Amino acid sequence: ARSSQISVIHDNAWDAFALKLKVAREDPWNPNDRDPLDPKERKRLVQVGPFMVELGTLGALSLSVMSSVSIVVCNKYLITNLGFTFATTLTCGHLAATAMFLHCARYLKWFEYKSLELKPLLIFSVLNGSSIGFLNLSLGFNSVGFYQMTKLGIIPFTVILQSLFYNKRFSNPVKATLGLLLLGVGVATVTDLQLNFVGSVLSGFAVVTTCVSQIWTNTMQKKHNIGSTQLLYLSAPYQSLTLFVIGPPLDNMLTGMTILDFEYNNTVIFFIILSCLIAILVNFSTFMVIGKCDAVTYQVLGHLKTCLVLGFGFLVLGNPASWRNISGILIALIGMVAYAHCEQKDAAKAKEQADIESNKGAE
Repeated sequence: ARSSQISVIHDNAWDAFALKLKVAREDPWNPNDRDPLDPKERKRLVQVGPFMVELGTLGALSLSVMSSVSIVVCNKYLITNLGFTFATTLTCGHLAATAMFLHCARYLKWFEYKSLELKPLLIFSVLNGSSIGFLNLSLGFNSVGFYQMTKLGIIPFTVILQSLFYNKRFSNPVKATLGLLLLGVGVATVTDLQLNFVGSVLSGFAVVTTCVSQIWTNTMQKKHNIGSTQLLYLSAPYQSLTLFVIGPPLDNMLTGMTILDFEYNNTVIFFIILSCLIAILVNFSTFMVIGKCDAVTYQVLGHLKTCLVLGFGFLVLGNPASWRNISGILIALIGMVAYAHCEQKDAAKAKEQADIESNKGAE
């Protein structure tokens, strides 16, 4: 389980490989039924097939993909090859480096500062930090297979939360494609299922805190009219402080050591610094992506990372692959494509309905 802790570090960051197309037409397949775009708005859009994609979204997604792949490689070498298995404490360093970088960026006036009430900011920051801790504990007290089941549980619980408390509706086709996706990822990744009471309770807390923190990352930006960089700037110090408090004892519980007991060398120090530098890009792009996508889309397409990592291991690293792994990946990919298609159709219908209601109001 120690070597598997790589899958927990910045779990949100791994899952940042998302694609949220903003449809800028009534019917994207009909060239005779296009909405006229403001020239300034058109400059912010690029053509991807039959769709218009916002440049900011495309940039955030590209940065997220590149940084996520880079940090996976870096942390895998750091944990597996060099034996630095202190996952939660390393994540504390990631957030501390992010906070320091953003403080320098604010000093250089790279972004506009916006304040936020301390109480909701503290709740949000502690929740984000706690979700990382619970995910690490879930992996430490459960089998890898049950931990993968815990990750799969995040999507349905997010759907339930958004339906009950945020008045978001999911169509039946979308729910069906989510089920197909989860089935595929489950077939490809879940092997052993060893249950125990403590591990199950910790997994439950991991699911709840992860779902709520990701939903809040999106809703807080909209509610307080604050940008992703501004929210990350305000929350990163408190998230880092949270992990500084819970990280060392948690890592000691899982590994029997602390970072003070580890024997460092120049190679380990280099990869720790490199991991922290890459994490700045990961955190930055993650907050941008979540701000532009809803939590379910963020999680759904995050599973694409899992499939890509598995495929990379099979094809490039020569890891053994069974027909179960391959069929599971194919099912998951079909579910992802179907989900994207259904989401785009729902978005077009919602836009059309909004335009109709707007025209009625104007009359």
